[in-house]
Amino acid sequence: MEEKSEKEAAAYTILVVDDSEDMRVLLYELLHEEKYTVLLAEDGQEALDRATLHHPDLILMDMSLPGMSGWEVVERLRQMDEFHITPIIAVTAHTSKGDVERSIAVGCTSHVNKPFDILALLEQVEGLLKYC
Repeated sequence: MEEKSEKEAAAYTILVVDDSEDMRVLLYELLHEEKYTVLLAEDGQEALDRATLHHPDLILMDMSLPGMSGWEVVERLRQMDEFHITPIIAVTAHTSKGDVERSIAVGCTSHVNKPFDILALLEQVEGLLKYC
């Protein structure tokens, strides 16, 4: 992966949304090590609240969340002007072709299956942030 200065990475904020504490911790540690600012949410409503308050540069969204699903959160975010182009990556165990198509249809920029390749995910995050 291409080296980036601490200032460049720290300039980006990423919202990690997952109901699994283990997954939130893993993603936090991976992204923090890359010098990103990381926000965490464990359910759909918290995701909406944090996104609208902090306007992250990129969102990693689990699609199976308690209460409001990730599918619904993405649809709601895409209805807001400030989130029309924010990259949203579905990071989910929903791995069928139909699930991938549904993720894209509701507004996800891309879809990553759990379990995922850490380096591939980090490269995708970096690649999408280049266009922010």
